[in-house]
Amino acid sequence: MNCIIVDDEPIAREGIELLTDTLPFLQVVGRFGSAIQTIEFINKNQVDLIFLDIELPGLSGLEFLRSIKSNAFVILTTAYPQYALEAFELDVIDYLVKPIKTERFIKAVSKVKEIYDLKKSSLYELEPKTDDHIFIRSERKYVKLYYDDIMYIQGLKDYVMIHTLDKKYLTAMNIKTISSKLPEDLFIRCAKSYVANIKKINEVNLDSIFIDKHEIPLGNSYKASFKSKVIEGKLLDRNK
Repeated sequence: MNCIIVDDEPIAREGIELLTDTLPFLQVVGRFGSAIQTIEFINKNQVDLIFLDIELPGLSGLEFLRSIKSNAFVILTTAYPQYALEAFELDVIDYLVKPIKTERFIKAVSKVKEIYDLKKSSLYELEPKTDDHIFIRSERKYVKLYYDDIMYIQGLKDYVMIHTLDKKYLTAMNIKTISSKLPEDLFIRCAKSYVANIKKINEVNLDSIFIDKHEIPLGNSYKASFKSKVIEGKLLDRNK
C-alpha cells in the first residue's frame, strides 16, 4: 500500500515513518510539511493511505479533507483530541492522538488493510430488502444477512462496510443509499458516515453510541432525530 505522511513537524514525520517500518505492506511514497504541497502529488500519483496532521500551515487537515476528491484512506495523527467527532464526519478510518503508541498505530493501519484487501477481492452488491433480511450478492452466490445480525454500517466514501456479529461485508454503495434501503424502524442514521441498528445500542452519551464494544460517533446534526426516535418515549422518568 502506498502511503504519504503530512505533518509540519519533521520529527513527527520521522516518527510516523519509523512506525510504518513495522508493517512491511506499507510503502512511504511521499512526505509533506503542508496539505497544500500534498494536493498536486495525490492528483498525479497512486496513494492508498494518508497519515494526516490536523494543525497545518495554510490549510488545516480537516479543510484539506473537505477540498479533495480522493479515494485514499485517511488516518489522522494529531495532538488535539477535540477534533475527533468532526474528523469521523469526514470518513476518516481512525484518529490517533500523539504521542502515538506502536500497538495503537498497528490497530489503525490494520483497519485500513482489511478494507483494502476486501476492495481487491470480491465486492458485494445489495439485493432488495425483505421482511427480516437483505441479500448480499457476491459473484455467483447470495449471502443472507438478517437485520438482527447487523450491528452498524460504516460509510467509506463510495463504499460501505456492513458490520455483523461475526463478519464484515464491503459493498460499493454510499451510506445514503444503503440507509434508504433499510427499515426505518430498525436502523437510524446517527452520523454522516454511520447507520446503527437501534436494537443493538447499549449506551449513548453526548457524542457517541456504543454497540457491544464498538464506539460510534453521534453527529451534531443527527442528535435531535436520534433522541426523538431512540430515546424519547422509552426513557424512564423518576417523576412519574
